[in-house]
Amino acid sequence: MTDKELIWVGSARTDLSALPDDARRQLGFDLREVQRGRAPRDWKPMPTIGAGVVEIRVREADGAFRLFYVAKISEAIYVLHAFQKKTQKTAALDLELARSRYAAVRRQRQEK
Repeated sequence: MTDKELIWVGSARTDLSALPDDARRQLGFDLREVQRGRAPRDWKPMPTIGAGVVEIRVREADGAFRLFYVAKISEAIYVLHAFQKKTQKTAALDLELARSRYAAVRRQRQEK
């Protein structure tokens, strides 16, 4: 079985690259597991963003880091957003950014 393609939406790839090395490695490892059809180590569904959206969670000495993706689409895994979580509750701006990127993915797929 071949790995499922990753499609980076908006600045998600650049945002992931800007995170500390260890957090980036752990998020990358978990994303690779998803590509191979397996579940990430620490995750939760994010229906408030959209159906099928999943949050990968990593906790480091530097803080908490998150990556939102959707894998339910057959052709690829869409990486919506990667960021450092600053408070207990995920910031409204991070949620809204992921929502708008997911909406853009859905619109683009309907146009094809």
